[in-house]
Amino acid sequence: MLSLLAPAASAAQPLAWSSLGLTPGIDLGFFTLRWYSLAYLAGILLGYWHLSRMLKAPGAPMAQRHADDLFFYCTLGIILGGRIGFVLFYRPELLTDFSHPGPVSWGALRLWDGGMSFHGGVLGVLVAIAWVTWRNALNFLRVCDYISVNVGFGMLFGRLANFVNGELWGRPTDVPWAMTFCDIEHTANTCISSFMPRHPSQLYQAALEGLLVIVIMLPLFWKTKARWRPGFLVGVFTILIASARFINEFVREPDSYLEYVVEQTGLSRGQWLSLPMIAVGVAVIIYSLTRKVEPKVAGTQTPAE
Repeated sequence: MLSLLAPAASAAQPLAWSSLGLTPGIDLGFFTLRWYSLAYLAGILLGYWHLSRMLKAPGAPMAQRHADDLFFYCTLGIILGGRIGFVLFYRPELLTDFSHPGPVSWGALRLWDGGMSFHGGVLGVLVAIAWVTWRNALNFLRVCDYISVNVGFGMLFGRLANFVNGELWGRPTDVPWAMTFCDIEHTANTCISSFMPRHPSQLYQAALEGLLVIVIMLPLFWKTKARWRPGFLVGVFTILIASARFINEFVREPDSYLEYVVEQTGLSRGQWLSLPMIAVGVAVIIYSLTRKVEPKVAGTQTPAE
Protein backbone atom coordinates (compact mmCIF):
# COMPACT_ATOMS: atom_id res chain seq x y z
CA MET A 1 0.00 0.00 0.00
CA LEU A 2 2.80 2.41 0.90
CA SER A 3 4.52 1.64 -2.40
CA LEU A 4 1.37 2.68 -4.24
CA LEU A 5 1.24 6.00 -2.39
CA ALA A 6 4.91 6.78 -2.99
CA PRO A 7 4.53 7.86 -6.64
CA ALA A 8 1.63 10.15 -5.73
CA ALA A 9 3.64 11.72 -2.93
CA SER A 10 6.60 12.16 -5.24
CA ALA A 11 4.41 13.74 -7.92
CA ALA A 12 3.22 16.31 -5.40
CA GLN A 13 6.76 17.54 -4.80
CA PRO A 14 7.54 20.93 -6.35
CA LEU A 15 9.94 21.04 -9.26
CA ALA A 16 13.51 21.71 -8.17
CA TRP A 17 15.36 24.39 -10.11
CA SER A 18 18.62 22.52 -9.54
CA SER A 19 17.20 19.49 -11.38
CA LEU A 20 16.86 21.46 -14.63
CA GLY A 21 20.58 21.25 -15.29
CA LEU A 22 20.92 24.98 -15.95
CA THR A 23 24.39 26.51 -16.01
CA PRO A 24 25.40 30.13 -15.35
CA GLY A 25 26.92 30.43 -18.81
CA ILE A 26 29.23 28.94 -21.43
CA ASP A 27 32.50 27.66 -19.98
CA LEU A 28 35.28 28.75 -22.36
CA GLY A 29 38.03 27.38 -20.17
CA PHE A 30 39.74 30.63 -19.25
CA PHE A 31 36.44 32.27 -18.22
CA THR A 32 32.66 31.73 -18.21
CA LEU A 33 30.59 33.72 -20.69
CA ARG A 34 27.53 34.29 -18.54
CA TRP A 35 23.98 34.03 -19.86
CA TYR A 36 23.09 37.28 -18.12
CA SER A 37 25.68 39.16 -20.17
CA LEU A 38 24.50 37.43 -23.35
CA ALA A 39 20.90 38.32 -22.48
CA TYR A 40 21.79 42.01 -22.19
CA LEU A 41 23.67 41.83 -25.48
CA ALA A 42 20.88 39.96 -27.28
CA GLY A 43 18.23 42.42 -26.06
CA ILE A 44 20.27 45.45 -27.10
CA LEU A 45 21.16 44.02 -30.52
CA LEU A 46 17.58 42.93 -31.26
CA GLY A 47 16.30 46.33 -30.13
CA TYR A 48 18.86 48.08 -32.34
CA TRP A 49 17.85 45.94 -35.34
CA HIS A 50 14.16 46.65 -34.81
CA LEU A 51 14.78 50.37 -34.26
CA SER A 52 16.62 50.46 -37.60
CA ARG A 53 13.52 48.96 -39.23
CA MET A 54 11.31 51.53 -37.53
CA LEU A 55 13.42 54.36 -38.92
CA LYS A 56 12.60 53.23 -42.45
CA ALA A 57 8.88 53.85 -41.81
CA PRO A 58 7.42 57.32 -42.52
CA GLY A 59 7.76 59.96 -39.81
CA ALA A 60 10.92 58.84 -38.04
CA PRO A 61 12.28 61.56 -35.72
CA MET A 62 15.92 60.67 -36.36
CA ALA A 63 18.31 59.14 -38.87
CA GLN A 64 20.26 55.90 -38.69
CA ARG A 65 23.38 57.73 -37.53
CA HIS A 66 21.43 58.92 -34.49
CA ALA A 67 20.35 55.33 -33.76
CA ASP A 68 24.01 54.31 -33.89
CA ASP A 69 24.85 56.96 -31.27
CA LEU A 70 21.90 55.87 -29.14
CA PHE A 71 23.04 52.24 -29.31
CA PHE A 72 26.32 53.21 -27.63
CA TYR A 73 25.04 55.77 -25.13
CA CYS A 74 21.97 53.79 -24.07
CA THR A 75 24.14 50.72 -23.44
CA LEU A 76 26.37 52.90 -21.28
CA GLY A 77 23.29 54.35 -19.57
CA ILE A 78 21.93 50.89 -18.75
CA ILE A 79 25.20 49.78 -17.14
CA LEU A 80 26.10 52.97 -15.29
CA GLY A 81 22.52 53.94 -14.43
CA GLY A 82 21.68 50.43 -13.31
CA ARG A 83 24.67 50.26 -10.99
CA ILE A 84 24.39 53.81 -9.65
CA GLY A 85 20.67 53.31 -9.07
CA PHE A 86 21.33 50.06 -7.20
CA VAL A 87 23.85 51.74 -4.92
CA LEU A 88 21.71 54.82 -4.26
CA PHE A 89 18.28 53.16 -4.03
CA TYR A 90 19.16 49.82 -2.44
CA ARG A 91 22.72 49.68 -1.04
CA PRO A 92 23.97 53.19 -0.11
CA GLU A 93 26.40 51.61 2.36
CA LEU A 94 28.50 50.52 -0.64
CA LEU A 95 29.52 54.17 -1.08
CA THR A 96 31.69 53.87 2.03
CA ASP A 97 32.71 50.24 1.60
CA PHE A 98 36.47 49.94 0.86
CA SER A 99 36.95 46.61 2.63
CA HIS A 100 37.36 44.34 -0.41
CA PRO A 101 40.81 42.92 -1.15
CA GLY A 102 42.43 43.40 -4.55
CA PRO A 103 42.82 46.35 -6.93
CA VAL A 104 39.11 47.21 -6.83
CA SER A 105 38.28 47.62 -3.16
CA TRP A 106 35.39 50.09 -3.44
CA GLY A 107 32.16 48.12 -3.21
CA ALA A 108 30.25 50.51 -5.48
CA LEU A 109 32.50 49.59 -8.43
CA ARG A 110 32.35 45.82 -7.98
CA LEU A 111 29.70 45.02 -10.59
CA TRP A 112 30.73 41.35 -10.63
CA ASP A 113 29.47 41.02 -7.06
CA GLY A 114 25.95 41.68 -8.37
CA GLY A 115 23.54 44.54 -8.08
CA MET A 116 21.78 46.38 -10.91
CA SER A 117 18.67 48.52 -10.53
CA PHE A 118 15.90 48.48 -13.12
CA HIS A 119 14.81 51.99 -12.16
CA GLY A 120 18.40 53.22 -12.26
CA GLY A 121 18.77 51.72 -15.73
CA VAL A 122 15.67 53.61 -16.88
CA LEU A 123 17.13 56.88 -15.60
CA GLY A 124 20.46 56.09 -17.27
CA VAL A 125 18.74 55.52 -20.62
CA LEU A 126 16.79 58.79 -20.27
CA VAL A 127 20.04 60.67 -19.65
CA ALA A 128 21.57 58.99 -22.73
CA ILE A 129 18.59 59.93 -24.90
CA ALA A 130 18.65 63.50 -23.56
CA TRP A 131 22.34 63.79 -24.46
CA VAL A 132 21.92 62.49 -28.02
CA THR A 133 18.79 64.55 -28.72
CA TRP A 134 20.36 67.73 -27.33
CA ARG A 135 23.52 67.29 -29.40
CA ASN A 136 21.55 66.66 -32.60
CA ALA A 137 18.54 68.97 -32.01
CA LEU A 138 16.07 66.08 -32.06
CA ASN A 139 12.63 65.86 -30.45
CA PHE A 140 13.24 64.22 -27.06
CA LEU A 141 9.74 62.78 -26.61
CA ARG A 142 9.55 61.30 -30.09
CA VAL A 143 12.95 59.66 -29.73
CA CYS A 144 11.78 58.24 -26.38
CA ASP A 145 8.72 56.87 -28.18
CA TYR A 146 10.88 54.96 -30.64
CA ILE A 147 13.27 53.63 -27.99
CA SER A 148 10.44 52.51 -25.69
CA VAL A 149 9.02 50.17 -28.34
CA ASN A 150 12.22 48.11 -28.17
CA VAL A 151 12.86 47.84 -24.43
CA GLY A 152 10.68 44.73 -24.04
CA PHE A 153 13.26 42.61 -25.88
CA GLY A 154 15.93 43.29 -23.28
CA MET A 155 13.53 42.83 -20.38
CA LEU A 156 12.37 39.45 -21.71
CA PHE A 157 15.87 38.08 -22.16
CA GLY A 158 17.13 39.60 -18.92
CA ARG A 159 14.40 38.05 -16.77
CA LEU A 160 14.86 34.67 -18.44
CA ALA A 161 18.55 34.96 -17.59
CA ASN A 162 17.58 35.64 -13.96
CA PHE A 163 15.70 32.34 -14.01
CA VAL A 164 18.61 30.47 -15.59
CA ASN A 165 20.89 31.90 -12.89
CA GLY A 166 18.44 30.80 -10.18
CA GLU A 167 18.34 34.32 -8.69
CA LEU A 168 15.67 36.87 -7.72
CA TRP A 169 13.17 34.13 -6.95
CA GLY A 170 9.68 34.57 -5.53
CA ARG A 171 8.12 34.30 -2.11
CA PRO A 172 7.12 30.97 -0.53
CA THR A 173 3.93 29.52 -2.00
CA ASP A 174 1.99 26.28 -2.44
CA VAL A 175 0.75 26.90 -6.00
CA PRO A 176 1.01 23.81 -8.25
CA TRP A 177 3.81 25.35 -10.33
CA ALA A 178 5.95 26.30 -7.30
CA MET A 179 9.67 25.63 -7.57
CA THR A 180 12.51 25.20 -5.10
CA PHE A 181 15.58 27.39 -5.52
CA CYS A 182 18.83 27.51 -3.60
CA ASP A 183 21.65 29.89 -2.90
CA ILE A 184 24.88 29.05 -4.66
CA GLU A 185 28.16 29.06 -2.74
CA HIS A 186 30.54 30.53 -5.32
CA THR A 187 33.58 28.68 -4.03
CA ALA A 188 31.99 25.23 -3.93
CA ASN A 189 29.12 25.72 -6.41
CA THR A 190 26.77 23.80 -4.13
CA CYS A 191 23.33 24.52 -2.73
CA ILE A 192 23.69 25.78 0.83
CA SER A 193 20.16 26.85 1.80
CA SER A 194 17.14 24.81 2.79
CA PHE A 195 14.64 24.17 0.06
CA MET A 196 11.28 25.92 0.13
CA PRO A 197 8.65 26.01 -2.64
CA ARG A 198 8.54 29.49 -4.16
CA HIS A 199 6.98 31.45 -7.00
CA PRO A 200 9.15 31.35 -10.14
CA SER A 201 8.73 35.12 -10.22
CA GLN A 202 11.49 35.55 -12.80
CA LEU A 203 9.18 33.88 -15.34
CA TYR A 204 6.28 36.13 -14.29
CA GLN A 205 8.51 39.14 -14.86
CA ALA A 206 9.67 37.82 -18.23
CA ALA A 207 6.02 37.49 -19.25
CA LEU A 208 4.76 40.84 -17.95
CA GLU A 209 7.80 43.11 -18.26
CA GLY A 210 9.02 41.53 -21.49
CA LEU A 211 6.55 39.54 -23.56
CA LEU A 212 3.45 41.61 -22.71
CA VAL A 213 5.30 44.86 -23.45
CA ILE A 214 6.41 43.49 -26.84
CA VAL A 215 2.92 42.24 -27.69
CA ILE A 216 1.39 45.66 -26.94
CA MET A 217 4.08 48.09 -28.07
CA LEU A 218 4.92 46.63 -31.47
CA PRO A 219 1.34 46.62 -32.80
CA LEU A 220 0.84 50.12 -31.39
CA PHE A 221 3.71 51.32 -33.53
CA TRP A 222 3.11 49.31 -36.69
CA LYS A 223 -0.69 49.04 -36.77
CA THR A 224 -1.86 52.40 -35.39
CA LYS A 225 -1.03 56.10 -35.74
CA ALA A 226 0.40 56.29 -32.22
CA ARG A 227 3.86 57.18 -33.57
CA TRP A 228 2.53 60.57 -34.71
CA ARG A 229 1.61 61.63 -31.17
CA PRO A 230 4.79 62.67 -29.30
CA GLY A 231 4.91 60.96 -25.93
CA PHE A 232 2.06 58.50 -26.40
CA LEU A 233 4.18 55.39 -26.95
CA VAL A 234 6.62 56.13 -24.15
CA GLY A 235 3.70 56.97 -21.84
CA VAL A 236 2.04 53.62 -22.51
CA PHE A 237 5.36 51.83 -22.09
CA THR A 238 6.07 53.55 -18.77
CA ILE A 239 2.69 52.55 -17.35
CA LEU A 240 3.07 48.98 -18.62
CA ILE A 241 6.57 48.38 -17.30
CA ALA A 242 6.01 50.10 -13.95
CA SER A 243 2.67 48.36 -13.38
CA ALA A 244 4.21 44.99 -14.24
CA ARG A 245 7.01 45.60 -11.74
CA PHE A 246 4.54 46.76 -9.08
CA ILE A 247 2.40 43.62 -9.52
CA ASN A 248 5.34 41.23 -9.61
CA GLU A 249 6.77 42.62 -6.40
CA PHE A 250 3.84 41.09 -4.49
CA VAL A 251 5.21 37.60 -5.24
CA ARG A 252 8.91 38.39 -5.51
CA GLU A 253 11.09 37.75 -2.47
CA PRO A 254 12.46 41.10 -1.23
CA ASP A 255 16.20 41.39 -0.78
CA SER A 256 17.21 40.48 2.77
CA TYR A 257 18.63 43.95 3.42
CA LEU A 258 15.32 45.56 2.34
CA GLU A 259 12.82 43.35 4.14
CA TYR A 260 12.32 46.12 6.68
CA VAL A 261 10.80 48.34 3.96
CA VAL A 262 8.04 45.78 3.34
CA GLU A 263 7.51 45.26 7.07
CA GLN A 264 7.24 48.99 7.78
CA THR A 265 5.27 50.17 4.73
CA GLY A 266 3.55 47.11 3.27
CA LEU A 267 5.24 47.73 -0.11
CA SER A 268 8.72 46.91 -1.37
CA ARG A 269 11.33 49.46 -2.42
CA GLY A 270 10.71 48.47 -6.04
CA GLN A 271 6.99 49.18 -5.68
CA TRP A 272 7.60 52.62 -4.16
CA LEU A 273 9.91 53.45 -7.06
CA SER A 274 7.33 52.20 -9.57
CA LEU A 275 4.49 54.42 -8.33
CA PRO A 276 6.01 57.72 -9.55
CA MET A 277 6.78 56.03 -12.88
CA ILE A 278 3.09 55.18 -13.32
CA ALA A 279 2.14 58.79 -12.48
CA VAL A 280 4.66 60.11 -15.02
CA GLY A 281 3.33 57.73 -17.67
CA VAL A 282 -0.24 58.91 -17.11
CA ALA A 283 0.85 62.57 -17.27
CA VAL A 284 2.77 62.03 -20.52
CA ILE A 285 -0.22 60.28 -22.14
CA ILE A 286 -2.54 63.12 -21.10
CA TYR A 287 -0.08 65.62 -22.57
CA SER A 288 0.14 63.59 -25.78
CA LEU A 289 -3.63 63.26 -26.23
CA THR A 290 -4.32 66.94 -25.52
CA ARG A 291 -1.60 68.26 -27.82
CA LYS A 292 -2.61 69.28 -31.31
CA VAL A 293 -0.85 67.12 -33.88
CA GLU A 294 -0.25 68.44 -37.37
CA PRO A 295 -1.61 66.05 -40.03
CA LYS A 296 1.07 64.02 -41.80
CA VAL A 297 1.11 63.06 -45.42
CA ALA A 298 1.77 59.39 -46.03
CA GLY A 299 5.30 58.77 -47.16
CA THR A 300 6.73 62.07 -45.94
CA GLN A 301 9.85 62.15 -43.82
CA THR A 302 11.19 64.47 -41.22
CA PRO A 303 14.30 66.63 -41.79
CA ALA A 304 16.26 64.30 -39.50
CA GLU A 305 16.03 61.53 -42.06
